[in-house]
Amino acid sequence: MTGHDAGDLARRLAENAEAVCRRYLSAGRRHGNYWLVGDVRNVSGRSLFVRLRDTANGRAGKWTDAQSGEHGDLLDVIRESLGLLDFRDVTDEASAFLSLPRPDSVPPSQDRPARERGSASSSEAARRLWAMSGPIAGTQVEAYLRRRDMTLLHGAGALRFHPRCFYRPDEHSPTETWPAMIAAVTDLDGTLTGVHRTWLAADGRGKAPVDHPRRALGGLLGHAVRFGVASDVLAAGEGIETVLSLRQILPDLPLAACLSSAHLAAVIFPPLLRRLYVLRDDDPAGDQALAKLHARASDAGIEVIGLSPRLGDFNDDLRAFGRGALRAILHPQLAPSDVARFLEAVGT
Repeated sequence: MTGHDAGDLARRLAENAEAVCRRYLSAGRRHGNYWLVGDVRNVSGRSLFVRLRDTANGRAGKWTDAQSGEHGDLLDVIRESLGLLDFRDVTDEASAFLSLPRPDSVPPSQDRPARERGSASSSEAARRLWAMSGPIAGTQVEAYLRRRDMTLLHGAGALRFHPRCFYRPDEHSPTETWPAMIAAVTDLDGTLTGVHRTWLAADGRGKAPVDHPRRALGGLLGHAVRFGVASDVLAAGEGIETVLSLRQILPDLPLAACLSSAHLAAVIFPPLLRRLYVLRDDDPAGDQALAKLHARASDAGIEVIGLSPRLGDFNDDLRAFGRGALRAILHPQLAPSDVARFLEAVGT
């Protein structure tokens, strides 16, 4: 069988309803003919109940959340508990659970109605993924960052860890799961607008061996992954690792990782900003972003200072030369008042 429609998969899942609940609603427990849990996203509690066997009152696999009024079947459970967006990913996961061959395609006529699928925007999906992720301490994320010589990680609340983040190379490939660093993309008010995913190797010693280990989701334009709250001074760069490398030397300097040169050039300025440091990568795209920021900031009365690494980026400098040398690299590039405020105020 090379294709599985939604009805067939839902029926097969219902025949194994308790096993599905134990896998995807593990925070709950069985009570008679029902599985009780907090909600379809696998929160502890007793609001949601899943029927485990057919009865005169209804079919196995159907669930209702008494608090929210939501209801659905076990395909919805898989989708919501794992935070999946693409229905193809849901059918792949269901087929894998049932040990069925992966469907080659899901005909549009067999896709689920938009209301049933939950037509969540990418920003809503980003918020769901963020909520499903946890602290980085003791995880592959911490191992990955420490291996890149980033050990000053307190206050890095913009970073979280997901142990089994879905990765799909393209629409024709099966879905994989890898541990991932999840970074919050926020606006100036701290509202989450998107997330950035960095898939990692199982041991955290590097990125996952996939074609595109970094992807963003949600609203990015003008926003950033932020470390500290900016007022009159801000340092902004492209990559998370680049920005975190500077934080090892200047932990009190507010920082923003904009995730690409185009988004760096479009970053929204905080209302009180008077000086913007731009952590430029040593490439033409970095030069172009710096030029665009100069033009925008000049109109807003903001001073722009480019910070240049000796190598490709500041993480390269940190790993190659160490913290003492990176301090020496940064010292002459900072405004004198910021040397006293951010560099000399921190011991070596």
